[in-house]
Amino acid sequence: RLPRVLMALLIGAALGVSGAIFQSLMRNPLGSPDVMGFNTGAWSGVLVAMVLFGQHLTAIALAAMAGGIVTSLIVWLLAWRNGIETFRLIIIGIGIRAMLVAFNTWLLLQASLETALTAGLWNAGSLNGLTWAKTWPSAPLIIVMLTGAALLVRRMRLLEMGDDSACALGVSVERSRLMLMLVAVSLTAAATALAGPISFIALVAPHIARRLSGTARWGLTQSALCGALLLLAADACAQQLFMPYQLPVGVVTVSLGGIYLIVLLIQESRKK
Repeated sequence: RLPRVLMALLIGAALGVSGAIFQSLMRNPLGSPDVMGFNTGAWSGVLVAMVLFGQHLTAIALAAMAGGIVTSLIVWLLAWRNGIETFRLIIIGIGIRAMLVAFNTWLLLQASLETALTAGLWNAGSLNGLTWAKTWPSAPLIIVMLTGAALLVRRMRLLEMGDDSACALGVSVERSRLMLMLVAVSLTAAATALAGPISFIALVAPHIARRLSGTARWGLTQSALCGALLLLAADACAQQLFMPYQLPVGVVTVSLGGIYLIVLLIQESRKK
């Protein structure tokens, strides 16, 4: 049970930090890797690796990284029009996500029955069966990227002040934005390689962190703690609520996150 608990905390922290970075960069409460399809891109990479190499952990981790980064680059390039507009970026991300879902379905139909069954459970987002051996190399990668996010937090704070202000204070705006996005995508990809695409933790954790801290800023430490505790609580619910059966944790996070997303959209529409 210890690897499962520790990985729930680590994966939750990774998703919380990833969501906080995306929401800070886009200055939009809907900015998160699952809404924009980056975790779906990472999952596409995992599926390709499983079909080609089986359950080779290093191949799965590298493929998840490649899938997430390639997806983010495609979304970024398609959204670029003399700069990035947040609304266009989110809409294009949603469109790319829909296309990737179709591709993943086709890929599962081409896979062997054993691979399809394994991938189907993984696709729901599951911490079942996690052992110390299965945490390599994704868990160390998450720790490295969390450290990288901590080192970049000052740049993120300056970018929140606006591009002109950040540039005046000596920050390379586009370079800093790219580095932050790569860290956020890498965190999402590594988490996906470990447990599959767990949705809505990255969206919800930064919002809860902001409400608890009473500030308008996206705090990475608070988001990491909220994400870790949210995923641990969701996994406990998945294990205990329907005994003797255990649900994949992704089923619980999608159920709760979907409700939260509806509430968030209603609040945003009232503000406008």
